[in-house]
Amino acid sequence: MVQTQNEGRHYSGVAPAERARRRHEAVLAAALELFGTDGYAPTSVKKICKEAGLTERYFYASFRDRHDCLVQLYTELTGGLRSATLAAIDRTAGADLDSIADAGLTAFIDYLTADPRRARVVLIEVVGVSDELETRRHGVLREFAELITTVWTTADEPTTTVLTDEQRLTAVGLVGAVNHLLVDWLLSGRETPPSKLAAVCSTLFSAARQPG
Repeated sequence: MVQTQNEGRHYSGVAPAERARRRHEAVLAAALELFGTDGYAPTSVKKICKEAGLTERYFYASFRDRHDCLVQLYTELTGGLRSATLAAIDRTAGADLDSIADAGLTAFIDYLTADPRRARVVLIEVVGVSDELETRRHGVLREFAELITTVWTTADEPTTTVLTDEQRLTAVGLVGAVNHLLVDWLLSGRETPPSKLAAVCSTLFSAARQPG
């Protein structure tokens, strides 16, 4: 392929791929700020670009439209949420089940409450936007339910590999409870300390777990 004169040119020592990556991150940061404060519905592409300090040309170089931007932001945030939770669980390997659950729940809650914009995007702004996002959101909730059952079957009773329907449904219910507890926290003014939210969730998990 023949390059044009400007193609692949470095500006201020920054390669084109790196400039594109930085612009992509700037747009996502702007989307987090606007979707996480004003909300998704009133936020236009023009507003996102203004917040990011970029022209719309650069927006469309990375995103098909505003919806695609929300999808990518949601994917990034839930990926960070998953990584934080798994890292906390890994750090408590070998501990008793309650300690492992408490560590995972604390990390999960801390990731969202540390930046309420994350919580608003993940818990509220994506709800009902599109079939695609509803499918993704349901998939994320199921992944965390599966994480719960994995902890149950490997931490406390390593030889247990078969879950009952009641255990699976309980895990799904627990994820829903944590999700709603955080929505309530967000919409009620965020007055409850995150540590108290984590303590309540840990109590729920400990009480709800059924023997294999």
